[in-house]
Amino acid sequence: MDPANGREAVREMTLDVAQGADILLVKPALPGLDLIAAARARFEVPIAAYQVSGEYAMLAAAAERGWLDGRRAMTEAVTAIVRAGAGIVITYAAADIATWLRDER
Repeated sequence: MDPANGREAVREMTLDVAQGADILLVKPALPGLDLIAAARARFEVPIAAYQVSGEYAMLAAAAERGWLDGRRAMTEAVTAIVRAGAGIVITYAAADIATWLRDER
């Protein structure tokens, strides 16, 4: 699939749902925020998003070098994915985010 062709992605999702898909998965998540939002607006099935290793590594490397606050950047990225419409987020930062959320309580 051509990553620049969002209409093709939505057509594929439409076919997947018509064929009985129980869930739709968008990956990579951050470049696909528009597709997550389109899927959420159009389909009744759960929408999942996978923050692929490259997305995670980009933020982790920048944080390691002191270029950004890793916790804030990762939280903002995952928040954007959820805000776009994903009800399920698969991310390498899951354990860290769970700890951060627990600690904020």
